[in-house]
Amino acid sequence: MDVPEGAVLGMLGPNGSGKTTMIRMLLGLVRPTEGEVELLGQPMPDAAGRALPHVGALVEGPGFHPFLSGRENLLRVAAAEPLLATSGTRDAVGAALERVGLSGAADRKYRGYSLGMKQRLGLAGALLVPRKLVVLDEPTNGLDPAGTREVRGIIGELRESGVSVLVSSHLLAEVEATCTHVVVLHEGTVVAQGSLDTLLDSGSPALLVSTPDAESAVEALRRNRTPARLAPGGVRVDLTATEPSTVVETLVRYGVAVDEARRERTGLEDVFARLTQADADGPAPDAEPDHVVMREVSS
Repeated sequence: MDVPEGAVLGMLGPNGSGKTTMIRMLLGLVRPTEGEVELLGQPMPDAAGRALPHVGALVEGPGFHPFLSGRENLLRVAAAEPLLATSGTRDAVGAALERVGLSGAADRKYRGYSLGMKQRLGLAGALLVPRKLVVLDEPTNGLDPAGTREVRGIIGELRESGVSVLVSSHLLAEVEATCTHVVVLHEGTVVAQGSLDTLLDSGSPALLVSTPDAESAVEALRRNRTPARLAPGGVRVDLTATEPSTVVETLVRYGVAVDEARRERTGLEDVFARLTQADADGPAPDAEPDHVVMREVSS
């Protein structure tokens, strides 16, 4: 997987497709039975000590001591951060708690935290020091709408600061709202990857034209051998053999009022379904992957 520097990459796939296993291999939590794994230019898990200090991660939910407060738990996590000086741990913990909205509950026992609060604390642990890469496995799990918006904001801040973010999620709408790039896994194999815009535009190209005179628009376009049909609020024009500028020019020439013209985009749910259900039998036997790479490449 190629992760452009500063990109937010959404990892999608059906249950059992290998998303969490992929993340665990990338982070050196499990050793692959065959093949190679590389993270930020370092072979994993042998070079974990060189790569992981630059990676923040929240995988399969946070795990903290229930009898300690959120602050006390984070102080113990901070003490193990190789890039964080001992004198700066308390300030770093305070800043991380503030960033995820837990300052007010920082001194409460972890066992009294809601699922959403536990998720926030795990995210705070991943953000204790500046990172090159942040890996989030289902980061909005258990969060209410307000918490979900806050996590979106944090992901946006990370991207703006040049941090690459890998988000694994089954919430397609969340991926569509936060990610710039997408990789789709199916039965352990990457079946598609690229920018979100490119994947959403991968369906049949069409232009949606808003006009108060839709029937005249369809008639004008068909006279010019341009496939078009009525659609809510206007017409849908097939762009397979023409360009959007030509469509608008044709309508104006025939005196049809054009209020708006925009390209139709395939929803992420449709793209996901097409990629993961096209081949019910999975990849061919000789298409077995043997190399997994997570690296930063220029935008």
